[in-house]
Amino acid sequence: MTSPSITRIGIVAKQGLVAASDHLTRLATWLTKHDVVPVLDDGTAMLVQGRSSLVGAATRSREDLPHDVDLVIVLGGDGTLLGMASRIARSGRDVPILGVNFGSLGFLTETRIDELDATLGAVLAGTATYDVRAMLDADVERAGARADSRIVLNDVVFTKAALSRIIEVEVLVGGALVTTVKADGLIIASATGSTAYNLAAGGPIVHPRVDAMILTPIAPHTLTNRPVVVPGSSEIRIQPFMQVEQDEVFATFDGQSLLPLKSRHVVVVRRAEKPLRLLRGSSRGYFQVLREKLKWGER
Repeated sequence: MTSPSITRIGIVAKQGLVAASDHLTRLATWLTKHDVVPVLDDGTAMLVQGRSSLVGAATRSREDLPHDVDLVIVLGGDGTLLGMASRIARSGRDVPILGVNFGSLGFLTETRIDELDATLGAVLAGTATYDVRAMLDADVERAGARADSRIVLNDVVFTKAALSRIIEVEVLVGGALVTTVKADGLIIASATGSTAYNLAAGGPIVHPRVDAMILTPIAPHTLTNRPVVVPGSSEIRIQPFMQVEQDEVFATFDGQSLLPLKSRHVVVVRRAEKPLRLLRGSSRGYFQVLREKLKWGER
């Protein structure tokens, strides 16, 4: 019996992922048989163009998709899921997301393709399990006015240009000065994002249910400048110092978009108003996923 709240499901595949074509066709057929309308984003529709079972299927742009569906299925890696998570947040709707792993690591897209039917069966039966993940709201201000705004699931990263010297940024939490970071960069990560760039830079793994944000310097000039975990309710203000006009500092949002920062720019990061609902596709717990992905305990 179809859940009354799930009548249209969006399907998004990693761009150019030809290996997903057969799975997309089978998935759309399965949904149709269960009285659910499959809605493909434009790029995904190109992967199955001309297939008779999908002729006339509903399509939308990736930006518009969250406005028109009750659930989004992502086939690809974590990067594809992060892009859709941001679009869902910008839509203002509470649309859950299911990540199916076609990548090499996939902390977020943890569901295997052979688990998909059972997972969707649980969704339609109303017995599926969802994880609630806090997102980060990043406002870029200049002279007290908002110049840009982004919503991310994993992190906001401040880095230098390839030929620049180390960056220097002032860090305030809750209005109180923490430190001035001199480093190759600085990561502000959510608990979910702790297993992304933060982990590679030597930051701690934080369970996604912990209400926290992590500040991790990248190759700090001062060795005592270590990662700091702050309450998730904190407001973090980052102001880069430009020593000379040629200095360049960039803010990167979930690895999806890049913004060059100018003198007197301030980036304010806080917990987003709405969290993301991430559909759990298996009985594997968080630590089991970590063991599988990080190969803990293996020789």
